[in-house]
Amino acid sequence: MNQWASNLLDEALGLVDDGTKPWALSGRVVLVEDCVETSGAFVIHHLLKRALASHSSNVVVFLALSQPFSHYDRVLRKLGCNLAAQKENKRFFFLDMLMSEFPDVDEGGLVALYGEIEKVVRALFQESKKCITIVIDDLSLIEVVANGYSNHVLDFLHYCRTLTSEYGCSLVALNHQDIYSCMERPTLILQLEYLADILMKVEPLATGLATDVHGQLTVLNKEIWDGQRSSRSRMGNFHFRIKENGVEYFSPGSRGG
Repeated sequence: MNQWASNLLDEALGLVDDGTKPWALSGRVVLVEDCVETSGAFVIHHLLKRALASHSSNVVVFLALSQPFSHYDRVLRKLGCNLAAQKENKRFFFLDMLMSEFPDVDEGGLVALYGEIEKVVRALFQESKKCITIVIDDLSLIEVVANGYSNHVLDFLHYCRTLTSEYGCSLVALNHQDIYSCMERPTLILQLEYLADILMKVEPLATGLATDVHGQLTVLNKEIWDGQRSSRSRMGNFHFRIKENGVEYFSPGSRGG
């Protein structure tokens, strides 16, 4: 029996199943773009909960630059997922960059960071853990760590992307788009969006604030070639409301402001 109530986000990502199908995000890169006004952290929390569901064989490798473990553990407990228990069961590997020091971090430092991720993934794969999701929260802080060298960040992402093809991993990353608003759309954002198989944009409502609506979410799901030399993309746009123990998704115009 499917324990998951269908919602618009899961449908847009292809995650509506009964637990018997392979992880729909395997081998894919998911980029979540948000802004100061409207945080996309809830998308990361949702994907963590889905990946660590009891019926799933998924293992998560989490690169944390934004918040300590206690923050994610507290939020996920409200969603019904115990991250501390998942750590003990070796289904959740937390790489805490907040507690690390970054003296003179350059391209070599990010290569070493990738090496840590690759080491965990390789060990899991050798243990027959074939469904692995890598989560980065968040990319904009990696650029800070790299002293603003966006080319080093892109190289790091390209390294991580190789894991999606070599090991069939999923790669999920959050990025704050509006930190670049003082310039023209920079090369980094364009390159990140090009790399993504699924692009998710979390934005405030175009019409301004509303009582029962906290923002809008656009999901561009780039389809894989279907074997007949054709492909297509799916785009979904819906509104959301963040509640204490979850997020509600609904079609635009389906409720009042």
